[in-house]
Amino acid sequence: MAGALRKIVGFRGTPISGIRVIASRAYSSSVKEMTVRDALNSALDEEMSADSRVFLMGEEVGEYQGAYKISKGLLEKYGPERVIDTPITEAGFTGIGVGAAYKGLKPVIEFMTFNFSMQAIDHIINSAAKSNYMSAGQISVPIVFRGPNGAAAGVGAQHSQCYAAWYAAVPGLKVLTPYTAEDARGLLKAAIRDPDPVVFLENELLYGESFPVSAEALDSSFCLPIGKAKVEREGKDVTITAFSKMVGYSLKAAEILAKEGISAEVINLRSIRPLDRATINTSVRKTNRLVTVEEGFPQHGVGAEICAAVVEESFEYLDAPVERISGADVPMPYAANLERMAVPQVEDIVRAAKRACYRSVPLAAAA
Repeated sequence: MAGALRKIVGFRGTPISGIRVIASRAYSSSVKEMTVRDALNSALDEEMSADSRVFLMGEEVGEYQGAYKISKGLLEKYGPERVIDTPITEAGFTGIGVGAAYKGLKPVIEFMTFNFSMQAIDHIINSAAKSNYMSAGQISVPIVFRGPNGAAAGVGAQHSQCYAAWYAAVPGLKVLTPYTAEDARGLLKAAIRDPDPVVFLENELLYGESFPVSAEALDSSFCLPIGKAKVEREGKDVTITAFSKMVGYSLKAAEILAKEGISAEVINLRSIRPLDRATINTSVRKTNRLVTVEEGFPQHGVGAEICAAVVEESFEYLDAPVERISGADVPMPYAANLERMAVPQVEDIVRAAKRACYRSVPLAAAA
């Protein structure tokens, strides 16, 4: 592994500095379907092709083509010098990646699950996140930490935790959470091109899901802005914020609510840090109600931060208490029936939106 890194340090090519800006062009109106898995794979492929400093490192990313086949075909195309299989030692290969970033390379570090990033959290926070500030801007750390985050299915407490709130609390990190295939392509490209460390939280259950992808998003220069949310569905009665898999649940809830006369606006956060407070507050000032949705634990969560942002900036616009939907305040159970109770469901979001719109009996009254 060290030998491969020594060789990659010597690579010479045409490096990409920052995010590319492309001239406006005419795109076909045709839309194709793409899985999140293929979107991530194509983004990695294109960025590695465009910039010889980009390389991928992690467990089973090469010969096995990735535990979830995100890196399929990359070893054959770019060789073992740029697609590097590692031992099971997150602390080791994450530290090597941060060191490579110090020297001007652009590592993409894959964790088989972000639960395993706990083995490497010292490097992520103390070595990567803080170095630019501590060096007065002299050291940039252009590194991406990516992999599946949050609950999957039947994998227990040590493989199911959501780390969005953990990493979003750290100055110096950027934290991205794609939902659609277009999110995955555009945000991963932005993360790789960014000069700062980025935590890129994927979702195992979304890898196989297909989404419409525009011709513009398929262009190799396509890139989404970091720190900008997307309004997935416009509405006027209640704002629902969500990220990753919970965006899909929120959109399903919005469909159910529409049949009952409640118009819900659904915001796909995309970026947890920086958080797009402007889009959230603009929506709340229109709908006057807010429901936050996340898989993570309730205490000190992403929803709590969103609530604070709205109370600080738009309190006088609220016509109802903010509703927070989150995972249960327990380690993830293994039993399927308990697991379902521990993560938010579509019906939980529907009930919360109804409470916010005073269309059902409040929980306190029902108790």
